[in-house]
Formats: sequence, structure tokens, C-alpha cells
Amino acid sequence: MSEDILQKIVRMRREDINRLGLNFNIDIPEARRVGHTEFLGNAGAILEVKRASPSKGDIAPDLNPVELATTYAEAHAQAVSVLTEMNFFKGSLRDLIAVADLMERRRQQGLHTCAVLRKDFLLFEDEIDIAYRCGADAVLLIARILDDAQLVKMAERAQKFGIQAFVEVREADDFRKLSIVTAALGDEAAKTIVAGVNSRDLATFHTDPLIPASVRSKLPAKAVFESGILSAADATYARNLGFTGILVGEAVAKNPPLAKDVVSAFESGCENARGQFWKKFAECKFAHNKTRAASSQNAHRPLVKICGITHEEDGLLAAELGADMLGFVFSTTKRLTTEDFVRSFAAKIHLRHPEPFDKLRDLNKVGEPVEPLLVGVITDPSSVEGKTAIKLAQEGVLDAVQFHGVDPRNSIDAASSNTLPYYCAARVGEASDFDKVEALRKNGEPRILLDAKVEGIPGGTGKTIPESLLREKASGTPLWLAGGINPENVVTICEKFHPELIDVSSGIEDAPGIKNHDKMKALFAAIAAK
Repeated sequence: MSEDILQKIVRMRREDINRLGLNFNIDIPEARRVGHTEFLGNAGAILEVKRASPSKGDIAPDLNPVELATTYAEAHAQAVSVLTEMNFFKGSLRDLIAVADLMERRRQQGLHTCAVLRKDFLLFEDEIDIAYRCGADAVLLIARILDDAQLVKMAERAQKFGIQAFVEVREADDFRKLSIVTAALGDEAAKTIVAGVNSRDLATFHTDPLIPASVRSKLPAKAVFESGILSAADATYARNLGFTGILVGEAVAKNPPLAKDVVSAFESGCENARGQFWKKFAECKFAHNKTRAASSQNAHRPLVKICGITHEEDGLLAAELGADMLGFVFSTTKRLTTEDFVRSFAAKIHLRHPEPFDKLRDLNKVGEPVEPLLVGVITDPSSVEGKTAIKLAQEGVLDAVQFHGVDPRNSIDAASSNTLPYYCAARVGEASDFDKVEALRKNGEPRILLDAKVEGIPGGTGKTIPESLLREKASGTPLWLAGGINPENVVTICEKFHPELIDVSSGIEDAPGIKNHDKMKALFAAIAAK
């Protein structure tokens, strides 16, 4: 079995240590000569001195660490992360020393000072000593590459020097290790630990902004969203999830003026209903995958949204068959629903699932059935129907609003921005339509539903998006797909495009809003057999 990227980094680092020593043949101070700044004492951004990465190659190979760190400090970042790994990130302990010395000069001048993080693939306790002498206020400890005993020893060594352990977690076993470290340090010392979850899988270097959303509830109060922050809107998304910090590398290293916007966006944001929806969705997604794996089903089958529910028996059957989301249309089409129907249906579905998802999660009962998320689909937020769906979502009757073919930036007033859970759907039929998709992505949307575009019809057309268009344009993020999906073509579509979520409406109907139960059963049977 070939080694993945993370294994290669660790192997080569061990070889370098054996050849050069823990100081990598660099002269370091015999004793610490700088003061101390608490790492993430306040919510804010951690910005990175980063020349390169395994996935992108050179990012900013000629950067000056002092100049870049000065820009970050002037943007009022909470911390500067200095990469010291030399093979793949082209970093050095010299960079760490230079940035720490800069912060000491700023401290003496009464200027804003950032904490300094040594970011590396640390393996030995003595590397904590070196980081401390070089001026680090915190050290990154990657749970995935350290066994229980070594992780505890390194966190205790950091505690001894009065610097903080920044523990990175991502996989299930990492959280077990984090709890062991917390218990070993004792209550007071454990409060100093900051935990981070990396949206980037270090084995493949692929990023997914839903990974941090899925585990935020498992992390301590001070938690950091790492990687994948490319814009101010991405920073807002992370803050909406309730993270205390963000760690931003490539985007600000390549474009230092962006630092100020990223810092401002994060600090001015707050945990809100939008973030709560994405946390709930992500938790449900991964819980459902575990349920399927435990029952020998395909854990990677797509999530299923059944849309256009207008009859109670249709929605209840869809939930029984395993629908992950149910859609209710609040737009003047033949699938138009009513406030009274949705309120009544929501009450009935809750009775069938008396244990809320949060409780199942807390009890570690992720194998238990979980009720589907309820979504109101709107095409005109200013219409009576659109306003009704928004009200139901703000009250918690619906889990979210789907802005279908509508940009939420032009549709949500300031008073509603923190109280409305939502996601976006874009109608695509030609290449230029993906400009709107890209604009939504740049607005920090972690997922966007793609629906077939037919002029004059907002959705439920029975038409599919051209295959050539999907292959050319719909890459880079997990695919949510709607339009013309039915029991006969669902397996082919899944095999060709591997969507994370499929949205089905007309393909299982006898007439608009009238579901055919045999077709619905056939759809789920086809997916299960895939």
C-alpha cells in the first residue's frame, strides 16, 4: 500500500531529524528572549506565514516573514502561524524566530501584538522546548500522527513552559485522544487547550467545509476552523458555525491585503441560524452514513431530498423509506403548499421521531433513525408565499429555506440575516449559468444545489442538466443535483457523477404534487441496490 501525503511528510521529517537534529542545523536562542501573548485569548483570525504546500506547490516562495507578519498584526489578527516544515511548506525555524522577535518589538512599542504559533508535524517532546526558546506562544500537535502517550507528554511539556497546546483533530479516534489529553492535564490546565479541526484531509489534501461543521459540538469552547478559508465570506461562514478562531494560509499569504477583510468579517460575525442549519445537516449526513455502514448498506449512497410534498401520506412514506430531506414548495406552482399543512406535518413527523437528533448524538445513538430535515423552497422572498416559508424557518418549524434561483445577498435584510437558516439552489442550463454558482461559492456557501434550467418554470421540470455541462463545470465540490431524476436513471446518474445529494420531485409523481408510492419505493430500492 503506497503512503499518503501525510505519511510521506512524517517519514521525510524523521529522516531530516536523524540527519540534522531537532533544530534542523539552525542556530536557535539558548533561552527564550521574548514575552508571551495568550494564544486565541479573544475570538479572531490566525494568519499564516506559508510559502508552499503539498497540494498547491509554491504559494508565496519569496515572502518576507517579518513583512507579512507585520501586515497581519496591523490587520489585528489574533495570532500568526509560522510553518517550520521545510520539505513541502518551505518553512524554517528562522522564520519562527524572526516573527517572534518582531512581536516583541511591537510589544515594547505598545503596538498590537499577535500570539505566535509554531505549525509543524511535531513528533518529540524536545521540539516543544525548541519552539519555546524560539519564541512560540503555542504549538500545533496533530493527534492523527501521535499515539496517546506521546500526545499527552507533548501537551504536558507545553504546559510546563507556559505555552499552549493547539490540538488538531479530524477523525473519530482523534477526539478520543483529545479527551485523554484533557483528563491528563487537569481541569485548569485543560482550559488552556485550543482544539482545531482541519477541513483539509492531510492524507489527500482535499478540503470539505462541512467537516468542521459536523464536529463543532464535540470541540471545547475555544475551537479553530482550519483550512479552506479563501475569502471574507468563508470567514463569516466559519464564525456562523460558532468557531472561536479561523486559521487562514494560502489566501492571505498570496494576497496579504485580504488579511484585513478576513479578520474583520470573522470578528463582526456571530454564531447564528445559518450556521446551526449547516451543523445539523453535517451531523445528520455523517450519522446517516454510520447508520448505513452499521446495517451493511452503502454508506456512500447519496443523500435524498424528496421535494414538492403536498400530501401527508407522501411525506411520511418518504421519511420511512429513508429520505434525508423533505421539500415544501412556497412558490406559485401546482406544488404550492400552505402554512397550515407544513405546521401539521412537522408536528406529526416529530411524533414519529420523539428523540431529537441532538439527544441521539449526545447519547451516541447515531444508529437510531433520524427524522428528515424539512425545507421550504422559495423563488421570490418578497412574495406572500416566500415570506411564509421564511417565517416558518425562523420559528424552527422548517429546518431551512432553499433560495431557488435567488441570491440570498439580495434577499435577506440585516434583521433576518442571523435568524434565518438557509442554503442556495442555482438553475443551470448553459456554461454562463455557472458564473452564478461561482458567485455563490465565493459568498461562502458550502454546498449549492444544481437544478435543470427551463425558462419560465422554476423547478420540477423533469428535465436533466446536460451531462457535458456537469462534467465541464460541476467539479471541485461535492455535488447536489436536481432535475429529471427518477427510478430508471438514478443509478446511472449516481455512477456517472457520484452526487452527495439528489433532489427528486417530478420523477416519482403521477401529477405535480401527487407522489406515486410505487415509484418512490422503486427509487429508494434502486439506490440501496447500487
